[in-house]
Amino acid sequence: MKITLILFLTITLISQGYSDSLDFCKALASVSDAEIKSLSETLYKLDHNRATASELVIDPQTLISSSETGSRDDQSSRPLFKQVSSTLLSKPTYKALLNLLDNYRRVTGEAEDVPSKEVEEQDTFLQQTMNTDVGSELYNFLHSKGIYSSQSEFIQDLKMMWFGLYSRSSGKLDSSGFEHIFAGEIKGGKVSGFHNWLQLYLNEKKGLLNYYSHSFNGPWTTYPDVLGMQFEWDGYFKEVGSAFIGSSPEFDLAIYSLCYITRPGKKCHVSLGGQTLGIQTYTWDKSSYGDGKKYIASAYPATP
Repeated sequence: MKITLILFLTITLISQGYSDSLDFCKALASVSDAEIKSLSETLYKLDHNRATASELVIDPQTLISSSETGSRDDQSSRPLFKQVSSTLLSKPTYKALLNLLDNYRRVTGEAEDVPSKEVEEQDTFLQQTMNTDVGSELYNFLHSKGIYSSQSEFIQDLKMMWFGLYSRSSGKLDSSGFEHIFAGEIKGGKVSGFHNWLQLYLNEKKGLLNYYSHSFNGPWTTYPDVLGMQFEWDGYFKEVGSAFIGSSPEFDLAIYSLCYITRPGKKCHVSLGGQTLGIQTYTWDKSSYGDGKKYIASAYPATP
């Protein structure tokens, strides 16, 4: 059945002229669930830039049930973040990510302007990620599967996949996978995306984010952990926003990219420190890049 489905997808893509998209079919065919779990464990162990207990201190406070997430009730009197070390934030991949997070117009329907300086910041972030053990391990695995022939090809595909612009509203080039997942957006009067702990911290520090509660706290006793949170971002509410907490930027990019490349638009099951976690990804199906490849629309830890 699996082989028949893969053949059907391949024939369909060829008939539609999407020859480059066969890379994704190749990934689906050649990467097993067991390999994804094994690689994710390796990436977890290689995340040397994750926060330590002394570098990051959080105060999750009130745990609510899933039936209460839409109540918009602020049940936490204190900020989520008690302490974030400046030493942690000064690491190369952290600095590269922080430089990117202020580049976006958060309201959908407003076209993004991407000057050359911001393109350089994108390139720096991706290259700094590849300079880490996490980024190198992910590339080596995908290269061994024949999905990418060189690191430069991989980086270029990541750049298009994550930073390529598409329209979520009004026909304007107003969004990208990176903006949606790492920076967050406002669409239809609500927070959309916003699945990165550093962006949470920065906005809380600026007084723009009010943490309300959490409806999920992962089983991990060290970082990275996972929280499913309720919060208000400058007047807009997020009913359930899940994110890794204390992970390095390269870890987030690698885990989401692994799942998107090998299980696009599906729930991908990873293993982190012996604990299984689902990563949900979505493809952007209204436009494409290259020869039919799909931009990433969203990715986040799937919490109950």
